[in-house]
Amino acid sequence: MGWLWWVGGALTLGILEMISLDLVLVMFAGGALAGGLAYALGAPVAVQILVAAVTSTVLLLTLRPYLLRHLRSRVDLPETNAAALVGRPAVVVATVDGTAGRVKLVGEVWSARTADGGSLPPGTAVTVTKIDGATAVVTPAAATAAGDTAAPGVAPA
Repeated sequence: MGWLWWVGGALTLGILEMISLDLVLVMFAGGALAGGLAYALGAPVAVQILVAAVTSTVLLLTLRPYLLRHLRSRVDLPETNAAALVGRPAVVVATVDGTAGRVKLVGEVWSARTADGGSLPPGTAVTVTKIDGATAVVTPAAATAAGDTAAPGVAPA
């Protein structure tokens, strides 16, 4: 009946893995299944725990990197948090220069500065080129779209 604890632990870890999607808890679930197998073979509790720990470690160090490498090569993982904002359009709401300013980005007002130190008046369409802490680094949208390197605030020719 002790094997049920090991299988129950493995199932719990498997369910938690579905939430985290980090491929760590599933390795521990594999270790728990190995511990359950050790129980079924009549091993004492200390050996069961040792088998579970060693199996989990081996899976973490060998199988997980392989799975992550192949997962990333087949599926583009979406950018999240601040990294997802790079390349997004924004609108200047308070004059932006090389040190300070404000832009409206994805419905929120962010502190901002220009990438080249130029000045951008309110209402200017910009593109986020980088997130530096809590500050969006921006360039004029026309320059970014046209690949133009004109001074900020100057319409491309």
